[in-house]
Amino acid sequence: MIDQNGQQLGIVPLPRALDIARQSSLDLVEVSPTTVPPVCRILDYGRFKYDQTRKEREARKAQKTQTIKEMRLKPKIGEHDLEFKTRLIEGFLKEGDKVKVTVNFRGRENAHPELGRQVLEEVVRRLNSLGAVERAPLLEGRSMTMILSPTAPKVKPPVAPAAT
Repeated sequence: MIDQNGQQLGIVPLPRALDIARQSSLDLVEVSPTTVPPVCRILDYGRFKYDQTRKEREARKAQKTQTIKEMRLKPKIGEHDLEFKTRLIEGFLKEGDKVKVTVNFRGRENAHPELGRQVLEEVVRRLNSLGAVERAPLLEGRSMTMILSPTAPKVKPPVAPAAT
């Protein structure tokens, strides 16, 4: 048994442990039931649960969130369109988001998946400094997908100074 100050009281029978806990108006909590003998601790259980939920909330707040954005392309995409979409992907990667780049095939385009692969390789070539290929181009039905993940750390948007 461990008291509220963290000192070990040794092996104490259950009725005596409950009396000690009641005298200090605290709770007797079984900390490690699998050990022989089981370990119990005297503490304020409500406060313990409150602290535990606060720690979980803080851990969730500190968690890194990462969303997956999607950019859809065609195998016969024009040069300017590819440049524009690549700039958009660049912005997503700079914000720290993953990007799923999809090339959709229609009709006879399905017979030439190498054209889609060339488009995806061109996107990777243009973004080699900002993103890394997390999942290589993979043909799934009528679309070929690839996932890019950012290599640079997430950039926070600049905060405008307050006007006085």
